[in-house]
Amino acid sequence: MNESNGRKTLISVKVSTLLLILLVIIVLIVIGIVIANQTKKNNDEINNTKVTNTPSEEPTENNIVRDNWEDVQTENDSSYNRDSSVSSRSSAPREKIQVVLSDKENVEIIHEKEPEPEPEVVTTPIEEVTISKDMDLTVRTGLSRDDFIKLMSGVEQDTSNFFEENAGLIYDLCEKYGLNEIFFCGLISAESGWTIASNHRSTHNYISLMSGSGLIRFDSVESGLEKAAETLHNNYLYPGGKFYYGPTLAGMKTRFCPASSTWVNLVYQRMSQILN
Repeated sequence: MNESNGRKTLISVKVSTLLLILLVIIVLIVIGIVIANQTKKNNDEINNTKVTNTPSEEPTENNIVRDNWEDVQTENDSSYNRDSSVSSRSSAPREKIQVVLSDKENVEIIHEKEPEPEPEVVTTPIEEVTISKDMDLTVRTGLSRDDFIKLMSGVEQDTSNFFEENAGLIYDLCEKYGLNEIFFCGLISAESGWTIASNHRSTHNYISLMSGSGLIRFDSVESGLEKAAETLHNNYLYPGGKFYYGPTLAGMKTRFCPASSTWVNLVYQRMSQILN
């Protein structure tokens, strides 16, 4: 009997122990499930918080630079809209201005300056060109290049077509050295003839520039005409020239052709033929 009771007690203890272990396991499982659910819930809240806060995140230095750049550009564009004098933003000259937005970032803004108007070129019509015997030989005619070429193409005395063929070159040289175009052509005609005498044609020496052995020889029409214009500018018609006695026919004659009493009248006659 006692043995039977002992066995029952032992079995009862074992069953209680097993039940207790099972209960502990169940409790641990429940706790694990609760912890897992809570962890998932916390992760979801964190993710939702990131998505919600993305638009209103703290502004960085780069964002500040970008926002300020947009503000400055918006204000700049508005000022251009108010300025009706600027007709084309793409073709106008530009001026760069630096705006400091922080200690690390500089932003360049391009301001467009109103283009300066080109100076109006005023030319003299052919029929309004005048000359005189005592005129200043350094004052240009006022003719355009095209009109001067047209004028020289109509000179009847130019039977060799030398002046017509070289009118553009003559005009450019007169512009470069500050000579009156009608005077320069009249001088060439007076020294070389309208037909350009053979000795002047072969040497390309058109205003009788001399050396000890006679006419100085040049390599081409261009070099001969340029040397003629350069010599008149440097030596005869401008202050400081070694043969300067005033920028007139009479002043130039003093050293250019001192022995002749008809030189002034001859040159002026040839000038007059160009305009008649």
